[in-house]
Amino acid sequence: MTTRISPRAGQPAREEDLIDVSALRGAYFSLIPNSEDPQQRVRFGTSGHRGSSLDGSFNERHIWAITQAICDYRKSAGTTGPLFLGIDTHALSLPARTSALEVLAANGVDVRVAPSGQFTPTPAVSLAILDFNRMHAPGPLADGIIVTPSHNPPRDGGFKYNLPHGGPADSHAASVIEELANQHLAEHCKRVRRVEVARPLASGAARPYDFLQRYVVALSHVIDLQAIRESGIRIGVDPMGGAGLMYWEAIADRYGLPLTVVNANIDPTFSFMPLDWDGQIRMDPSSAFAMQALTRQCSLFDVAFACDTDHDRHGVVCPSSGLLPPNHFLSVATDYLLMHRPQWPMTAAVGKTVVTTSMIDRIAQAMDRRVLETPVGFKWFAQGLHDCELAVACEESAGASFLRRDGSAWTTEKDGIVAGLLAAEITARAGADPGLYYRTLSATLGSTWSDRIDAPATRGQRTRLANAKAEDFQQRVLAGDEIMQVQTRAPGNDQPIGGIKLTSRRGWVAMRPSGTEDVYKVYAESFESEEHLQKLLCAAQLLADGVVANADR
Repeated sequence: MTTRISPRAGQPAREEDLIDVSALRGAYFSLIPNSEDPQQRVRFGTSGHRGSSLDGSFNERHIWAITQAICDYRKSAGTTGPLFLGIDTHALSLPARTSALEVLAANGVDVRVAPSGQFTPTPAVSLAILDFNRMHAPGPLADGIIVTPSHNPPRDGGFKYNLPHGGPADSHAASVIEELANQHLAEHCKRVRRVEVARPLASGAARPYDFLQRYVVALSHVIDLQAIRESGIRIGVDPMGGAGLMYWEAIADRYGLPLTVVNANIDPTFSFMPLDWDGQIRMDPSSAFAMQALTRQCSLFDVAFACDTDHDRHGVVCPSSGLLPPNHFLSVATDYLLMHRPQWPMTAAVGKTVVTTSMIDRIAQAMDRRVLETPVGFKWFAQGLHDCELAVACEESAGASFLRRDGSAWTTEKDGIVAGLLAAEITARAGADPGLYYRTLSATLGSTWSDRIDAPATRGQRTRLANAKAEDFQQRVLAGDEIMQVQTRAPGNDQPIGGIKLTSRRGWVAMRPSGTEDVYKVYAESFESEEHLQKLLCAAQLLADGVVANADR
């Protein structure tokens, strides 16, 4: 069960690595999922439903069922405003949008979509929801759907629902929608309302909405773009073939930024991507393997960054350090923002997940800020960002969002675009790239060493680890230290973390299944050294292997 790095990790993809787009889309329409098979049922993980049409887990009937369930839910919740619908560049996203529109139109939902030929980053949908609800309060509230599997491989599709607070569906909404969708699936979608939609805008099934211009114009309220422009720093951006390509071009034009898009390809096979750790194509900007193309060019820029396919995650590359580990940049971002946003409310806390670096706790303590520590999933931060009770929210998996410069809400989803631009603002105003900034930060607050390992896992193994209890771990020692704390619930909101976290005097480890892929994740952070970190990772993986070993027997 240990992690095996593919010998081709980081290398260019070959022809045999690429998906057959026609076969993938054909299976989307032709395969009928078996509602009795757990692998083919609707399942909302940390961010909506994901699967592949080839496995019978992301097909037309799934989208009909989920969309009808969303219509049922929004009716029960009294959500009667427009629904903002965005898609990314995965091969299954456009067919799934058409399927969703068929159901939304039949249910009389007022749908807003980007003009033909445009894709929509996740944060742009969040902003659209918040802007509408601000302008029309206390009138009918808007919500949204984003068709994206985020950074997942090209064969996957994804579908997630955003509430009127602009962020991902909370646990209650997700469970209701999941249950209703599976009922529709079991009934062969007989109660699903649907009309044929050939061309959404021409048919009247949706109305156009300029997500791009509204998002780009509003950026100046979040990032000091003038400082970036006047500094003359050289910026590189890799959209990773994702939904933000046109956004980066528009940002550079509007604000006169010295910004170079190093990869302008849009290709549903993502043939330009280096292979990830397991030999798969995955658009993960936090992966040293997937980021090989950009890191090779880092000397050409003062700072560079990439975003995943729906642009809710970020990866920052610096001449001083190469690809910055996500925990390092999240620490730098938190420290910088708390010092350079004087209009932010002092009562606003810092949000972080239980597997995000303890360096953020040190930063918050030094600045007398409260920390809200939650399970993994940005849904736990959405309401706090909406209400401005959180100043900044961070996820170890390279996700963050934060308030506008005046202390009002920006987006309540992860926003890779503003995270990347923040790296440029830091470089421009601090006179050092984020890698150098982190060195100064760790010299002041003390160093930490953190890492994460991903390993393959079946659905049964993932379930077993998600439901792990303290008594499953009989060990009292972690890498030579006494275990001081065993956590299965997050201290910030007392919600299950979907795994377990063990803390000793010199560090901590955590083990949990991915909510989006068939892998489990092992996290560790040492307060002592890189050598100690490796001991923690080894010990944690052995513990995780022991828990999942008999899950499928």
